[in-house]
Parts: sequence; structure tokens; C-alpha cells
Amino acid sequence: MVAGVDHNALRAQAVEVGEDRAVTVNKRSLIDKQLSRYSRPWSTLRELIQNAADAAASRVVIKIETNPSTRVPTPQSDDPSARLKHVLHNHTISQWVVENNGNVFGSDDWARLQEISSGNPDEDKIGAFGVGFYSVFSISERPYISSGSEALEFYWKENDLRTKRFRSPQTTETVFQLPARDSGSTVPHGQELSSLCEFLTGSMTFVKLQSIELFIDNWRMLRLTKSIADAVNLSIPADFNKSTSDKLMRVSQVTQEAVQLEAEWMKALESTSSLRSGRDINATLETTTKSVFSFFKRKLDTPSQNTTKREQDDTSGASAVLQDMTGTSRHKTFFHINKASIATNVNRDLGAEFLRLRKKSPPKATTVSFLAQSYDEQAASSLNEPAVAKRLFKSVIPENKGHIYIGFTTSQTTGLAAHLEIPALVPTVEREQLDLNSKHIKEWNVELLRAAGIVSRISWSSATVDLQGQLSKYPGMTERKVLAPKELQDVLPAVKWLYASFDWSSTTPLSDVGSYMQNAFWNCGKDFNLISSRGFVPLDNVRVSSDDLSFIEELPIVPEPLLQFGLIKRLRAGDVLSDVQIEDIVTILEKSKKTRTPVQLQQLLTYLATRARANTINQREIRSVLDATVASDEGVAPTQVIALNEVKEHINPDKIPPDMPVPPSTIPFKYTKSLSKFDTNALGFRELDPLKWLQWLVDANAKGQLTPEQNVESNPTFATNVLKALSKNWPGMSQDSKTRMTAMLESQRIIPTKQGMKKPSETYFSSVKLFSDLPVILPLSNVKEGLLTTLGVRKTIEIGVVFDRLMSGSSQQWSHVDLIKYLTSVWDDVPTQDRERLKITPVCPAELPDGKPSEHRYRISELHEPNDSLRRLGLPILQWPSDYNVQSKEAKLLGTLGLRDAPPYNELINIIATAGQSANTSLQEFALKYLIENSQSKGYNNTPIASVKIPFLPIQSAEGKFSIPANCFTNERVTVLGFELLRPDLHKYAVLLGVQADPPIDRCIQRLMKKPPRTKRQARDMFGYMTSRIGVITNQHVEVLGGANIVPIITSKDSVGHEGSPVRHIPPRLCFLGDGGDLAGMCDFVDFGKEAEMFLLRCGSRHEPSISDLALLFTQQPARMLNKLGIDKYLEVLIKLAHEWSSLKKDRALVEKMQQAPFLLATRMENGHEEEDEKGGSKTWHLAKASDIVIVDEIGNYNLFKTDVLAAPQQDETLEEMYAQLGVPGLSSLVEERQQISGLGPDNRPNQKTALHLQSIIRERARLFLYDYSKETLHPNRDTKWLENNLSVQTVRSIVIKTSMRGTNIRHIQEKTATLRQESNRNWVICITEKYNMAQVSRALARLLLIRPKPRDWMVLTEFLRSELSGLQEAGINVDRILRQKEKEAKVAEERHRHQLEEEQRLRDQQDALEREKNIHRAPDANKDMDGHTQDSMPGNFPGSSDSKEHETEEAREPPSLFGGFKKMFGLDARKPPSTMSDGERFVHDDDAIHQREHEPPYTDSEPNGQPSTTEPPVPTTPQQLQDLTQKALQRTRPHTSSTLQSTPSVHKVEEMHTTCDAKPGLNVTYTGTASSLRVFLDNEVLQSSSTTPTSFMTAHRTGLSHFAHVLQDCASIYNLPSSSFQIFYDTSGGTMAFNQNQSLFFNYRFFAQEHLPMLEAGDKDLAVRHWATTTAHELAHNVERDHNTRFQNVFQALIERHIPNIAEVARRVSVAAAAVPPQRPSSSVGATRQTAPAMRQGPPKAAPPPSGSAAFKGAFKR
Repeated sequence: MVAGVDHNALRAQAVEVGEDRAVTVNKRSLIDKQLSRYSRPWSTLRELIQNAADAAASRVVIKIETNPSTRVPTPQSDDPSARLKHVLHNHTISQWVVENNGNVFGSDDWARLQEISSGNPDEDKIGAFGVGFYSVFSISERPYISSGSEALEFYWKENDLRTKRFRSPQTTETVFQLPARDSGSTVPHGQELSSLCEFLTGSMTFVKLQSIELFIDNWRMLRLTKSIADAVNLSIPADFNKSTSDKLMRVSQVTQEAVQLEAEWMKALESTSSLRSGRDINATLETTTKSVFSFFKRKLDTPSQNTTKREQDDTSGASAVLQDMTGTSRHKTFFHINKASIATNVNRDLGAEFLRLRKKSPPKATTVSFLAQSYDEQAASSLNEPAVAKRLFKSVIPENKGHIYIGFTTSQTTGLAAHLEIPALVPTVEREQLDLNSKHIKEWNVELLRAAGIVSRISWSSATVDLQGQLSKYPGMTERKVLAPKELQDVLPAVKWLYASFDWSSTTPLSDVGSYMQNAFWNCGKDFNLISSRGFVPLDNVRVSSDDLSFIEELPIVPEPLLQFGLIKRLRAGDVLSDVQIEDIVTILEKSKKTRTPVQLQQLLTYLATRARANTINQREIRSVLDATVASDEGVAPTQVIALNEVKEHINPDKIPPDMPVPPSTIPFKYTKSLSKFDTNALGFRELDPLKWLQWLVDANAKGQLTPEQNVESNPTFATNVLKALSKNWPGMSQDSKTRMTAMLESQRIIPTKQGMKKPSETYFSSVKLFSDLPVILPLSNVKEGLLTTLGVRKTIEIGVVFDRLMSGSSQQWSHVDLIKYLTSVWDDVPTQDRERLKITPVCPAELPDGKPSEHRYRISELHEPNDSLRRLGLPILQWPSDYNVQSKEAKLLGTLGLRDAPPYNELINIIATAGQSANTSLQEFALKYLIENSQSKGYNNTPIASVKIPFLPIQSAEGKFSIPANCFTNERVTVLGFELLRPDLHKYAVLLGVQADPPIDRCIQRLMKKPPRTKRQARDMFGYMTSRIGVITNQHVEVLGGANIVPIITSKDSVGHEGSPVRHIPPRLCFLGDGGDLAGMCDFVDFGKEAEMFLLRCGSRHEPSISDLALLFTQQPARMLNKLGIDKYLEVLIKLAHEWSSLKKDRALVEKMQQAPFLLATRMENGHEEEDEKGGSKTWHLAKASDIVIVDEIGNYNLFKTDVLAAPQQDETLEEMYAQLGVPGLSSLVEERQQISGLGPDNRPNQKTALHLQSIIRERARLFLYDYSKETLHPNRDTKWLENNLSVQTVRSIVIKTSMRGTNIRHIQEKTATLRQESNRNWVICITEKYNMAQVSRALARLLLIRPKPRDWMVLTEFLRSELSGLQEAGINVDRILRQKEKEAKVAEERHRHQLEEEQRLRDQQDALEREKNIHRAPDANKDMDGHTQDSMPGNFPGSSDSKEHETEEAREPPSLFGGFKKMFGLDARKPPSTMSDGERFVHDDDAIHQREHEPPYTDSEPNGQPSTTEPPVPTTPQQLQDLTQKALQRTRPHTSSTLQSTPSVHKVEEMHTTCDAKPGLNVTYTGTASSLRVFLDNEVLQSSSTTPTSFMTAHRTGLSHFAHVLQDCASIYNLPSSSFQIFYDTSGGTMAFNQNQSLFFNYRFFAQEHLPMLEAGDKDLAVRHWATTTAHELAHNVERDHNTRFQNVFQALIERHIPNIAEVARRVSVAAAAVPPQRPSSSVGATRQTAPAMRQGPPKAAPPPSGSAAFKGAFKR
């Protein structure tokens, strides 16, 4: 927008003198667009019928008057059908006439009829928009209306619609005459006539009309008559909530009307559906022929006499219809309408919005009607229903989806097989859909839909009540409450019809409509009854199941035929109607008082088994059903009750005969015989175990619970059957089962014998015939011998009997040899108990030394085989008179009875140990040899020898000493830990003897911790051995070892250490490996060799301490560290910690220790200033906690209280920052000042001229001062604009400041010349005296602007306030650019705000113009005035202004020369004209090619095509661009890691500086050593051309290099760079003072030695720091720009400006430090430097001497 244009004034002028025109409307276009929204056919008739209904008409007559055809003559036949056919097919429409007998038009009706969009204000009428009537213009151009005594005609005058109203003869009818718009409109016939009749039939649904008639000329094509019976009230259930959710609607009453609709139609209507005209028939035949039977085409196209019978029948049928077109037919249909009265409760806000949008208030009462057809009504309507009637009534009776009616039907479906009339609904303009877009209309419509849902629910309830009434008529239904199958079949058709009517399918086109109605339907009432197997019951009690649940008839089940209906599906999908759950069955069974019949019990078990097979039931659920089931077993007498909660088993007939008695916990076999094994397992019935069954038989028999026939001990037959059953199961029994069965029966008299029933152990098989009086068993068929044998039936006579009968009373006695031989012959038949008796009976003698038997008898297991080796071991031997054959049967039997073939390992070890202790070496060695040699054959290798606790193994250390296997080892290195070593000849048998190579690592660790090494050799051996075990040292071990005091620290001068030497032990975590270097004095370093080192590393030792280790060490032992290191090195460590604070602060525990520990260095001044040493003042260093120290944040206050506080070191800002992070407060926070100012009052105030002058200077220079400060360092919202509004300067007469320190009684009174004073919350005043000190003014102003001002800030601000603008400009400060930039920023902000306001106005104007274009057709020359001249464009076309061009010129100018601006500030004022400079003064800085960098193009000499690059990098102009480049210049600096550096010389022209060239000399230097951690490089020519070596050079220049390194480290701190990125180099000739090699900075020691080293020796370090800081900035600028162009100069200048405070601060600090140390005489090293300098400068003949520092530096920038 053009600047300076006052649009408000222009607008006022337009109002005064502008042309006034009315807005016009193209009415024809408006009506046509409105009619385009009416997409449904017969919309005009719909509107006219609705108007008739609103006028309380009972009859509507529609006439279609026709014009004869001009092409087809009228038939001369008298046949009315032929004439009617001619009219339908050939006449055109003349006009439509619609008559009704409703109320005639009143004056308001006539008025509204002539106004577009003036709707009917009657809130009970449907019309709202006032545009429905205008649908007549879709069929007529000149509508005519006659009503009462008046008439009106519409006509068009061009595009303007006009009316003529006049008087007419009085009539009671209202007539609409609509002359046809198109003279060629055909008369409706065929499908179109059928569609018209269907529409009229559907119009009779809800309207109050009683009849509608349709005429075509004088033929009445259709008459519809509606009869309504008297309404009856429907009962609303008491639990119903009749209000909608938002309480806007409430259903007050519902009535039901039975409706009969009769249609009488002319049979011509039937011809339109069943038969078409001859023209239509021929067309259809032709189409069918072409597509399907093409080979008949020729016959159909050519007349033929061979007409098929089917064609003749069709033609005759058509003729028959034509003959009867004027006849009539009629049919009736029946339905009902449930009409609800709705009371509305609309709040004021909604009513007001409704009135605004609808032009009428919402009705206070309305209705909702529900039209549906019951099953009986449908049956009556379908009786003899012709096809035409079915088609006519299809829109009246909804078969699938009903529609919502708003007077007439809309396209919105209801989701039910029912229509809903909701006349109060607000539709869209075309009345096809519901309006759910407008917020307030939507709120109204949604509530009406919810009311419709409630009415639908009431209708459902009424229908279910009717069906319940039918069910109650069945005999006995009230008592039995269960529907018989036939009764259910009788009522199912009606139920299906009802469920289909309430299907609740999705609604279209708006799905939300159905959602609103459904929610109200389901939520308005609590009880919802469904038909079930027990009649209509509440939904909560009904279940769904496809299974046969006749065993639980008390549970209501939905009949299966109803499951397919949508209502049931929706109830199931919503988890409202659930399937039968096991909990339902359990509940019924538990509550039921009747027992299940055997049939029901069988059904129940089958049901559970079926579901188990389908995996739809789990064991817990099955068990819950069975536990709740009680059945009656009616198959036995008396009837038994089966409680399934006690049943746990079932019978397997393969194992237990079904006719045998079973326990109560077993279900009778007849109920499980049809179930599979899977089924019984699923039911939780385990198979009845024969053993359990047998136990029950035994117990029941003992208790007398069985009949005599079932007594197992008295009835041989029953006992035999039991034995048969057991014998059948015998092969499959486990040994444990057999044992248990034997235990059960061994005391029962279950074996039939010749002598009666006997216990098994008392009986013998029939084969035992040794004695005749033995009880032999009777023949038992199908009983296995193995069973009887196990039960105890004997095949041999008991051994005791044999002894008693064969040996007692007889002179002949058997020897032990005879006994063994006898037993060998019958051993297989000897019972187990006899065998066990033989094992424990002492029957055999031992062998005496003479070979005879001993008198004492032994158990066989106590003796050993006759063997010489065993005899030598001294073991008891079996006496055997003949040779003992170990392979004989007798030997094998003796082995079975326990005869030993070798001693057990523990006895053998006892023999070895006893022999060793008694010094029986031969026996000991033989026994040990026997153990080793028989380890495999006798199984000693599988015995736990390793766990033996008896010392029996000989060890290496001493003769006659023995050890247990766990305490001796085979690895010789274990002796270093004091463990014993197995005798070497036994090492190869170590595995057999249970000896390990090494002790368990835990024991090694315990030994090491208990007795750690005391000498270096012991440590090497012990730790070396532990390294060999490092693979088994776990993290848990490391945790223990890392904190254990096991590492010896030799405290004597003897570093090796000997026994008795002083030694202390520390944990591995606290020691470090190697010699330690410079850290050796601070930490404990050890060196025990490479092998031991691996173990210590695993335990947590490290090669050097981390920064956290140093911090922790200094916090724990600060005094010790200070004594070892001294003040300077201790301070260096603190500075290092400060630079790593970002990582240290992450360790909260360490930070807490650092806050509490007295490890911080601080100083206290004694008796004066530190510069006043000659007066006795001195500075003392102290170790203190953070809470005891202060940070010197204001030097003035510090000078007052320096003898009373401990001050933090001021050498490093990062160190101060760490002190602050640890909680060290600033001194200013502890100092309180009280001001006494005279001359503040108006009467006593001195002249303010000085104050006003200073105030203007402050406002001017503040912009320059704040330019490079970040927002984080400034007080919020305090900028130069704030200063102008809130800061003033006032001259006063005197200022006295009383200063005190909190917590002390120290007070100081000072007279000052300037101070800061606050007058209010916002206003500040700097009070000054006539002769004020600018430094004090700067201090006050800095405290106001900066959050944490520092001395350097005051110094820089003082320079800014003192210096003239021209002086600042010469010092390199781009004053004009900074001031202009600030003004530009303010101007840009103001301009941006103005543009925003103008843009908003422009958008509003555009929007208004678009709206006007939509309603008005503009002329093509709308932009021309009355004379045809083009009008000026609206403001907004902005030509370039002079200001912008001036700005561009300013930005394009080159900045001034850089170096001259810093000459005064840094003391380098050495002006020389270029003509007077020597060649050496015109030196260049060597800048290696800068490689490709991030976010910038690579700086190369040429492009890829080999041509010189013509693209210059962009010159930074904005502060943000300069800040980004300076940040990159600092970030890209890096150390030089190579030991050599070589480059070739090159020269290229700087295009921007037309007369300037950049030269890069060749370099060839090599790493020589370090000076104060800075790397030093020496020119290879020096090494090659003289006797100088790296060592001799470093030694000769040690002091000078150290001074240079400290100066460069100060420069690194100025730019916050790591000192490792600075390198020193030395050459003998050339003008290269410094160069940048791949972002690594190199500085020439030769220039420093000649120019600045003498100054430092004299105590002047200030100038050297300023000089080399500027040189550093120069080389840093080359990190982002290779050439000395404008871009380079801007970056260089920005680096200097940004770091001026740092340079000044460091220069001040080094000056103060130098003043504190008296000048020293030159040392020998310095002298050597000066003496060797001429020799080093020897070069080519007549070479000019190197330039002085300032002159050379100046020359560099002049180039």
C-alpha cells in the first residue's frame, strides 16, 4: 500500500459525493438456482399438496388438461380405451390444475405469496423458507391462483418477476392453474404415469387429507381414500424416561390409529406395468434379438406369416388389456399410526437463534408419528393383492427401510421398517435431508430424533404386549412357563415380523440420524422383553444358544430362527444379549429344587463333552456345573441320588467288570458308556484305579457295607472274580502298584485252598509236594501265576522251615558250603523275604591265618573274596576250603548276597591314612597303588574322593605330611598364595585323586585379601598368578577386589621394598598404573609388570586418573595435594576442573562433596593492597569451603573488604563460574550500601548542564555498548529504548556512600562522584557531582544494564563513554553501521506493523469485492469512469523509495580500514606511510587452502572444470550473519596432530582488492618438543644448515619459549579456545609472523623473541598480549575466508569487537601480576636467546632484518 494514503478520509469523501445505486437481483436466475435444488420428481405437486394440508383441506383434485396432437389424428372409433390410449401417447399437456377445499387465502397469504423467502410464520406449519411455492415455475411460466374472492397471476418482464392481483367470483375452492412451460410436454403414461400414481399414494401417509383424485382430461385415473378409526391410548411403561437427554422434549401421550387406505385406479394403469404399447413391445423384441438371438433378426425385421404361438399370446394379451383400459380396480391396505404428543421446553437463547434462522419461534408442542404394519395388518393387506396395488402401496408400507417425513417423505431413512413423521424437524432448503450443520438447528433436530427414538420404543413395547396377550391364551402357560414347540411355531411368524420391523439398520444419507434415535430407543426404558423358550421375559434374563439345553429348561433361550434378525445381532454385538455362559447353567442348577432325570443327566454330560471337544469350556467351568448337579438314578431299586459334586471317577470295563460294586465317587457305567476317553477326561472323570477299587472293596468289607454275596473273604466265587479282575490288570501295573496291591491283600483271606480261605503267604502252589499237609490253592482259571506269586503264594518252603524240619533232631548238619550249594539250586524260587533274611544272618566263618575257619560267624556282606591282594591289605576273607572260582554259580550267589570283591573307597583311604600316620610306608604305598590301579575295575574313579576330609595325599613341601584333596593342587604358582602342592609323581593321577590344578577363585581372593603382598616382587607374583585366573573372575569378584586394600604402596625410598619396609595398601580402584609423569605426586602410581597390570586393570585400576578422580582426590586430601603441588600447580588443577565442569556436575554425589570439602583456593590480603608490598602488604593463600569464599564481582567493594574476606582466584573466568556453581556467593550480594546525597531538592539542586550532556552521551553510547551482548547477560527488557524512558542523570552537590558487610560490624564511608539511585519501580537516576569520575558512572550504569557485570565490562563501558565517536570509529568500531542497524530494526518493526494493518484491510476489501461479484454481474468496463478513462488502481503498488536505495548504497560500501581502529586501544600506534616501509614490513600471513566446510562451498583455487572460480562468498552484512561466521571461525579451530608440516609457496590476486595479492610462502617444519604443553616446530633449514639439534634448541630457549607459550595460552583463554590448537614454530628468515594450517594456528617465536621478550623481562606483558591476541583474531578469520577481502575484514573486525572486554581484562590481569613481581635480570637462557638470535637470522646476503612487531603487524593489514 502506498505510504501516506489516508483511507478513512477517502471513505468519508466517497460517502459525501459518491454515486448512490441500489443493489438489484436477477429474479429469474435466483428462482432457477433455487429450483435446481429440487431433485425429486413431482416436487411441485408435493409443495401444492403440503399447502393444501396446511390449509386443513380434506380433498385434493389434480387435473392434467391436454392439447390434441397435431401429427396423429384422433381415432374415429367409439372405443373409450382406444381414445384413452391415443390421449396418453399422443396428446401434450396444456396445463396442470390443482384444487383443494381448504381454507381460502387471507391477506397475509396473498402478501407472502408475492415475497420470495418469506416463509409461513405459523410455528405449527411446515413451510419455513418461503420458496417452496416457487417450484411451480419449473413447469409453468405464468402460474395463476384463485382462492376465495381474489385471484393472482405471475408473469415475467425480462428477468423481473411481476404479479397481477384482481377480484374474482367468490368460491370455496383454492385453484392453481399452471399452463405448461413447454408446449411439447407429453402426457404422463407408462412408467411416468405409474410413478405419478405411486407418488400420490405415498402422499396419503401422514397428511390429513381424506382423498386425492387424479384426472387426465375427463378420465379419473386414480382415486385414493383414507379412513381412520378412533384413536386409542397406548400405555407407557412406568419405568420409561419420557424426556430426551437434553430435556428439550418430553413425550406426554401416545395414541394409536388404525388406518385403511383404499385405492381405485383405471385399468390403463395396469397396462403401464404388465403390458406396454406396441411400440415398446417391438423395441424390446428388437433389443433382445440383437443381444441374444441374433440369428432371428432377419425374421423379425421381415414380415412373416409364421408367427410363433408366444407372440400370438402376447398380442392377444395386449389386446385384452387395451379393450379394458377404462375399467377400474380397487384394493385396500391396512396399517396403524402411533402418534405421540411432544411438549417442548426451549431456553431463551435457543429460541432466539431459532427465530433468527427460521423466522418463527419453535413450537411449544409438536408430534411424532410412527407408521408401521403389524403382522395381522400385513396378512389382511396381502390377501388377493394385485400387482398394481402392491406397487402403489410400496411407498406407504415400508418393507425394509422407512423414511422420515416432514409433511412429505425425505431421502433420510429411519433404519426401521417404519415411517416416522416429525413435522417440526428443520430440513435443508430442498427438504430432502435434515439440517445437522447449523449449531442451534442441529440441537433442535437431534432432540426431535431422540424423541422419535422414545416413540419407537413405546411402539415396540405395545407390540410385545399384544404378543404376550396371545401367549397367555395357551392352556397352562401360566403354571408351566415353558412354551411347547407347537406353541412357539404358532407365534413365531408374528415375532419375526416384529423383529424385522425393528431391525435398526444403518441410516442414509446421514448415519448419525440412526445413532441418535437408537441411543434414545435403548436408553429410555430399563426393561426390554424378548421372546424366548419361556415366553416374553426381560432381556437381562434371556440367553442365546445353538446347543440342546433341554436338560435345563428353566433358562430362557432365544429361539434359533430369530438369531438371523438384525435386532438380535445388534443386541449380541453390543454384549447386551449374551450367549449362554456356564455361570448361567450353574446358577439355574444351584437355585433349582428339582433333580435331573437320567435322560437329562445323560444330555448334560453329552453337552459338556461336546463343548470340551470344541475347546469352548475349561475344567474349572465343567467342575462348577457338575458340582451344582443332582440327579436321580431311577434304574436301581431303591432310587439312588447321584450328587455329581462327589463323583470323580468312571469305570473302564476293560479293567473292572461293569457289574461289580463301585465306590460312591464313581459314576455308574450306563451314564458314561457313550462317552469317549477324551470326553471323560474333559469332564474331569478319571479312570477308576483298580487299586482304589480294591481298597474300597477291602474297607467296605471290613465295615460291613457290602452284602454277603460281595464279601471277598467268605465268598470263594466273588473272591475268584476279584482275583480275575486283578489278574487282567496285572501286566500293565507298575512295580509300585503291584507292591501296594500286595500290601492290601497280604493280610486278607482271599485265596481259596483245600483247607479254606487263607492268606496268600500261608498257601503254596500245587507243585510244592515236599510235605503233604501244606495248604495248596484250588484251581483258579484266568488268574495269572505272577499275581499269586507276588501276593505271596510260595513255590518253595520257607528257609526257616527247612532249617527246622531238615536239621533239627538230626545228627547230620550242613556246613556253610552245603547251604550255599543248596540255595544255588533253588535260588529262583526263593522268596524275597528269605533272600533278605540270608543277607542279614551270620552264616559264614572268616579265614584264619592258618586257613581254618573261625568260630565266629559273619554276615556274607562283611567278608571279602579269597584274594592275595585283599589279604595283604589286612581285610577279613571268606573261609573257603577249596579253590575259589569267581566264575562259579556259588561265587555269583555269594556276590548277590553281598560278598565283597574289593574294599569300599573310604575303607581303602582309611588304610592309606592310617598307614601314613603310623609310618607304615610299604602298606601306605601299596594301598595307594591299589587305589590307582583298580580305579577303573573297582569303580573308584566314580567315588567322591575329592570330598574326603581325611588327609591321605602326600604333598611336596615336607616329608611325612599329608593333605586332603581340596587343600592341595598341581599348579606350582599357587604357592605364592600359600597353598600346598601335590607330590609331583602323583600329578598325572590328580583327577582320580580329586585334586584340582588351582584353588577356587574365591579362596584365592580370600588369601590375597587376608595377606596382601608387601614387596614389589610379591605383588608381581601374586597379581601375575591372579592374571592367569582372570577368566573366572566375575563382576562380583571385581566389586570386592576393587575396594580391597591389596595394592602395596612402598613408602620408603627403596622403591622395590623388602620385608619390613614401610608399606601401606590401597584398593586397586584408587591406584594408577605406570610412572605417572606429572601426576606422580598427586596420585598413587604402581608398576608391577605387564602381567600383573592386567589383573589390576580388571579390578578397576587405570593408567591415569579421570577428571572425576582428580576432583574426588582433591576433595578428600586437599592439604596433601597442596603440599605436593604448590600453589601454582594446584591452581592449574582447579582451572582444569573448571573447564570440565560440564561433565563433573552430572555426578551429584561428587558435587555435594565438592561443596562441603575445604579444597578451594582463596586469597586474603593482609595489611593493604597486593600492589603495596613495600608497605608490608601481602596476599596469603588458604584452602576453604565454598561457603567461606566470595567471588570478586566488584573491585571497589573488594578493595574495601579484602582483608576481611577470602576471595576466589581471579585468573580465569571459567574457574569463577565453577566457584559460583559450587555455591560461592558474589561479594556484591553480601555488601549493603546506604547513600547520603545532598543537592537532590529543587531548591538546592546545582546546574544540570553537565547531567544533560552526560545523559545524551549515555543514550548514544549505550547502543554501541550493548551491541555485542547477548540477551542472557542483560536485564530483561532493559534496552536503549528503556534507558530513554526510565533513566535520567542528575547533578548533585555531594555523594557519600556508607558500605557494610552483612554479618559483620565492618563499616566504610566513601565520597563518590557518581552513584545509581532508584526513585520508583521503573525510574532510575544516576547522580553525579560536577567533577565526576567516568569509571564510577560506568560502574553504576553497568549494574543497571547487566545481570552480572564484571570489571572488564566497566572498563569497556568507560572507554565507550569517554571516547569521541570518531575515536571509536578509528578504534575499529563501526559506529555508523551499529547505530544505523538499531534505527533500521526499529523502523522495520514499525513498518512491519503498518504493513500488517494494511494487509488486513486489503483482505477485507477483497472479500467484500468477491461477495459483490457473486450477486451482481459486472460490466466489462467496470474499471473505467464515465468518460472512458481508466481509473487509478487502489493503493498497494509500491515503487522503490529513495530510502531503500540509500540503504542499498550504504550496505554495499566497503568497511573502513581495520587495523587503524585498534592502534590506540592496544598501544600499537606506529604509523608509517606505505612508501617508508621496508620489505620486511610488507610480510604476509601464510594461509593454507581451507578444505570444504559444513554449510559453505569449498574454498578452492578453481572450479572442477579447471577455470578460475568467479563466485565470491557472500559478504556478511547483518549482525546475525557476522555472529554465525565468528562462531564458525572459533568452532573450526583444532590441534595439529602430525609431527611434520610441508607446503609449497603460491601467490594469487585478490579480485576485490584490485591492487592486492595474497602470498603463501613454502614451509617445511618438524616437531621438536613442548613448551608449557604447547607443541614447538623447527624449520628444517635450521637443523640442516647448523649444528642446532632439537634438544639444544629447546634447552637454549626454554625460558623464552615458556614466556611465549604463556602469552599464547592467555590468547586462547580470550577466545575460549583449547590451547592445544596453538602451535609455536621458528624459522630464521621471512615475514611470516603466523599462519593457519587446516584450522590449526602457528605463531613465530622469532618475532616474539625480537619484539616482546625484552618487554616481558622488563615486566611489561600487556602489549605482548594485545599484539598476539589481535594476531590470533586474524588467523581465526582465515577459518572461514582464505583471502584478505571484505568478507575477511568483516569477520576479523567482528572477532575483535566481540572479544574487546576479554582482551582488556586479560591485559589488565597480566599487568597487575607483573607489577606484583619486581623486574628480574635476564637469565642465562634469555641471554642465550639474544646471543643466538643473530646467528639464527643469517640468511641470504643483504637480507633485511625482521620488522618490529607493531610495524610488521601494521604492514600486514596495509597489504
